[in-house]
Amino acid sequence: MQNRLICVLNTDRPSGYNKIGHEMDIIETIKEQIAGNRVLLYMKGSPNQPQCGFSARTVEALMACGERFAYVDILSNPEIRTTLPQYANWPTFPQLWVDGELVGGCDIICEMSESGELLTLIKENAPTSTAE
Repeated sequence: MQNRLICVLNTDRPSGYNKIGHEMDIIETIKEQIAGNRVLLYMKGSPNQPQCGFSARTVEALMACGERFAYVDILSNPEIRTTLPQYANWPTFPQLWVDGELVGGCDIICEMSESGELLTLIKENAPTSTAE
């Protein structure tokens, strides 16, 4: 199967940014990422090199759907790793967000994959190509 993913989201902050309101800045970054990507996976590592078994299983289920998705490597983004669980009210990673809504983590994604629900959800919400 050809890997048809992925966009990496830049979460770098300029050096010397104002730390007052830092958590609010991170929440705004998270909100922008979720709003700007119809299918978004917060994971440990990258889809080509997951850094934990749960992320690997989730990526495998997503890739089986054959559609593009965005991801954020939370190991490279410690502020997001710390803040997202509070924002999402979901304590663990990976986290799959589709059309602005938290779908769940590894167990839920794998169950949805086995039942066929994940394929339907991803196909309905996959980013459309802008190339004509």
